[in-house]
Amino acid sequence: MKQVLMGFIFFSMIFWVLGCSTSDTVESKLTLPDDIPSFVRESDLEAVDWDLKAVTFNNNIIGNEYKSGVIGADMPSLNTNQKWMWHLWGIENPTETQLTVVGLHKETGTIHQLITRGWTIGLGGKNNGADAHAPSSVNIPKAGEWGILLYTNGKLFDTLVYEINE
Repeated sequence: MKQVLMGFIFFSMIFWVLGCSTSDTVESKLTLPDDIPSFVRESDLEAVDWDLKAVTFNNNIIGNEYKSGVIGADMPSLNTNQKWMWHLWGIENPTETQLTVVGLHKETGTIHQLITRGWTIGLGGKNNGADAHAPSSVNIPKAGEWGILLYTNGKLFDTLVYEINE
């Protein structure tokens, strides 16, 4: 009986040591595209709060109320160019601000440029109650849940979570 107990303890310790080994690293399944702006961090993408879903406010803007949102996010955008109008609150100098949009597809963990003309666009002045706005053409490559990270002048500004199925 004593040998069985000692054997059990020995194997338990082996499993514990192997399970706690720091020599093995857990690799992220995220791969940043080569042409993504250098200020976009993998940690920003890993920190997306998928439970914080976008809501409709101010009649037809879908986003995080009075922080950021989009007119057009409810229109069919899969594999077709669709006009989206970005709205941001809390921007002091909109015409001197660059908006970078990064899309993260939850189911695949893939990162995409969503704006058809590039990762980054310039903002314009006030519109629809927002401090800044920008029209764009987007193309969403896959159906599913999307985390859309918004950067202003290279700093993470907000994250929008949309379910896009058409």
